[in-house]
Amino acid sequence: MRGPVAGRYAQALYDIASEGKALPKDKSMVDRIESELIAIRKVLDDNIELQRLLYHPQITTAAKKELLDQLFKEKISIVTGNFLALLVDRRRETYFGDIVDEFVALANASRGIIEAKITTAVELNDMEKGELSSILARLTGKNVQTSYAVDPSIIGGVIVRMGDKIIDGSIKTRLSAMKDRLKAIS
Repeated sequence: MRGPVAGRYAQALYDIASEGKALPKDKSMVDRIESELIAIRKVLDDNIELQRLLYHPQITTAAKKELLDQLFKEKISIVTGNFLALLVDRRRETYFGDIVDEFVALANASRGIIEAKITTAVELNDMEKGELSSILARLTGKNVQTSYAVDPSIIGGVIVRMGDKIIDGSIKTRLSAMKDRLKAIS
């Protein structure tokens, strides 16, 4: 349920931001709200006590909204402040991190940017990373923002995750497929 709920809220906020109806016309409203959401998520991620207060079901919505107002008033736009209040009113504050991820994905899609999470068995050097990024850019026709992770359990090869698509070129997967074919033969 997290994905669909986060997607709906992120889409609604993105629509408001891209239309710029709630504030004076500002072509960078999407950028502004995106940076505010990321900053708020960082504050929440860095403060476990704040998370406990904000996500606790027995703390009233009024108390949660007052807390958010004290923390972020004058630091965020009216749109972002109203959005946080809406999440609290609808008891959706626990979805905030997922909503931020969805909003960033929508903003990046409108900019022609796609995120790729690349997993390899060993650390890639800068040249290899550059080559892989340019190959992904050619394949997708978009600007690619890459993040890298190392997982020795894949043995070799590469796994690329872009949105809901996965390209699995790992040796671990190939060995597993070969094992399944050999079992089917015998």
